[in-house]
Amino acid sequence: MGEELLSSLDPYESLDDYSESNSTSASDYPSNYLPPSPCSLRGVRQFSRAFVPVAYSLVCAFGLLGNVLVVLTFAFYKKAKSMTDIYLLNMAIADALFVLTLPFWAVSHAAGAWVFSNALCKLLKGIYAVNFHCGMLLLACISLDRYVAIVQATSSFRLRAWTLTHSRRICSVVWALSLLISTSTFALNRKYKIQGQQVCEAKYPSFSEPITWKLLGLGLELLFGFFVPFVSMLFCYALIVRTLLQAQNAKRHRAIRVVIAVVLVFLVCQIPHNAVLLVTAAHLGSMDRVCHSERLLGYVRTVTEVLAFLHCCLNPVLYAFVGQRFRSYFLKIMKDAWCVRRRAASRLSCARIHSESCASRQTSEAVDDNASSFTM
Repeated sequence: MGEELLSSLDPYESLDDYSESNSTSASDYPSNYLPPSPCSLRGVRQFSRAFVPVAYSLVCAFGLLGNVLVVLTFAFYKKAKSMTDIYLLNMAIADALFVLTLPFWAVSHAAGAWVFSNALCKLLKGIYAVNFHCGMLLLACISLDRYVAIVQATSSFRLRAWTLTHSRRICSVVWALSLLISTSTFALNRKYKIQGQQVCEAKYPSFSEPITWKLLGLGLELLFGFFVPFVSMLFCYALIVRTLLQAQNAKRHRAIRVVIAVVLVFLVCQIPHNAVLLVTAAHLGSMDRVCHSERLLGYVRTVTEVLAFLHCCLNPVLYAFVGQRFRSYFLKIMKDAWCVRRRAASRLSCARIHSESCASRQTSEAVDDNASSFTM
């Protein structure tokens, strides 16, 4: 083609993907191969190799901790009694699976090559994509459920009862849609060698245009990974805030603050990265590539993608532990965990504490059988 192409345009390629291509096929170069070019992006790659492994490790550690605590709470301490609870449980599972893929990409960045098998390459790319889209779609579902529960409270009983009855089907549809969106990720990504280096990237069919596939991938990520949840949250939470302002409720100000925090965190985490994706798509295949702009885009993409992943760590805090009752269950987990550690020394005492914990849980659940952990 003769043009320089930033090959990190596949939304599921690693952040080390800042190489340039000046051959006839834009997809022939791996993300960590930098061919000779007047505009060298080696500094971006070096920054990525130093920054990404540390950032991914931290996101994985905190994201896994928070989301596993949510799953354990629903599994052992609190039954999911509303659609929001069911969405929270599924979102915690999706986020936990998502962050579990990050250590492999951290190792890949640090090594400068894909050191795992081809099967693991396809599996991790697919899990990465499926759970990313599923988490975002579930954010939209939570905002819709909160809208129905608060804005349409007087006429929502039958609708919410129906959705709760068919909760498994609804969540299955969300997971199936996420899998469908990510089908090309499973099919196209593979481990192969270029210039003596093993990579795990999408390899496009020789009869098709790589730019077309990359634009399609960018479009799907922007649509389901940003615009769908963003529009849903903006519409639903705006009406929720209006309804809360009209309500004569002592807790309305706290509920409004929760809504504002949810929306602001989503915007701060997601807008920068998706703006970079839009700029990348706009310049895809462009002949006029400025070297300084290429470097700047590389640095910004590295940082903003890590910022977007940080949302997985904040979801448990924003959607689950903001509720007082959910926090009480979390404290019970901590007490029981401490009890297990000391069971050899005081087995009888531990049994008594566990019995009291169960009795307390049954009492609190009997008080409000239909309440959601997401306090609004």
